[in-house]
Amino acid sequence: MARPNPDPAAARAVARPLARSGAGDAGDVLGAYLRSQATAFLRGLRLHQEGGAGAAGSGDAVRGLRGAAHRISGTLATFRAVTEPSWADGLRTELVWLSCALADEHACTARLVRLVDALHRLSGPAGLPAPRGTAGAPATGSARAAALLERRLTAARTQARTATLQALGSSRFHALADAVAVLASEVPLDPAAARGRAEAVLAPLAAAAETRLSAAVASLPPAAGGEAAPSPYDAGHDSRWHEVHRLLRLHRYAREALGGNVARTAAAGEALDRQRDAVEAAAAATAAARTPRIAPATAYALGVLHADQRHQAEAARGDFRHLWLREPAAAPR
Repeated sequence: MARPNPDPAAARAVARPLARSGAGDAGDVLGAYLRSQATAFLRGLRLHQEGGAGAAGSGDAVRGLRGAAHRISGTLATFRAVTEPSWADGLRTELVWLSCALADEHACTARLVRLVDALHRLSGPAGLPAPRGTAGAPATGSARAAALLERRLTAARTQARTATLQALGSSRFHALADAVAVLASEVPLDPAAARGRAEAVLAPLAAAAETRLSAAVASLPPAAGGEAAPSPYDAGHDSRWHEVHRLLRLHRYAREALGGNVARTAAAGEALDRQRDAVEAAAAATAAARTPRIAPATAYALGVLHADQRHQAEAARGDFRHLWLREPAAAPR
């Protein structure tokens, strides 16, 4: 697929902080950022090893590992032309593998908490109305739905925990850790590109990442409430939102690497984190509702839970539009 040409105005905007800071060669700027993230990765690894797998700080250490892995892989994707491509591609592949391996356990835990809390909220005085002819069913169905979700997601979390420990103990991970340790002191760069001025070499690449993001945002379905807007229950557009989420991360890390202000980007990313979590929680509720031979009240509670999470996803998407596109925030529903 052809890469879009960067918007000249975006390239100038990205170049401004570089010019103000008196940034030197592209290799110096990019190398400093990658080395700092490699150091953060190694720090997270050390904390995880010192704290032990079951320690309270293990979660923070893993989040540090994942955050650094995301930043290194995202930066290598955007600025690949300034590095040795074969090295960059190989390291990115391994970092993506590790990020996925580390994500599942946390996702299962957070999803269970989210869904059980939502069930409690929906079972309150104003929530979860009983279907016709089923007096007393909501409370019973809610409790059974919570128990079913806990069984399913606890089992998934246990499997994910085992996979995480296997990944962190594998020769593949040790080879990756060695590669990141080398990166902390030496960044393989393309000699010609690295000698160019940062404003001339890095800014257009960062602007191209922003252009790809803008194109993906423009292709999103209309906002809720519009005449042609999709129903919040329509999951057909989820992949487009996930792609915007991915491209927003790349844009954020590119601006971060070049010393730009990422406050708005970070806030928009948090909104997309919430929409992703809600979408995945809704899918978990739907999967639980397909369990054979569950009681109708349990299936009903899971259906209400699915609808609630889809609405939560739609609300988070509205927050993103408000932050990123400056659209007015939707009125509470």
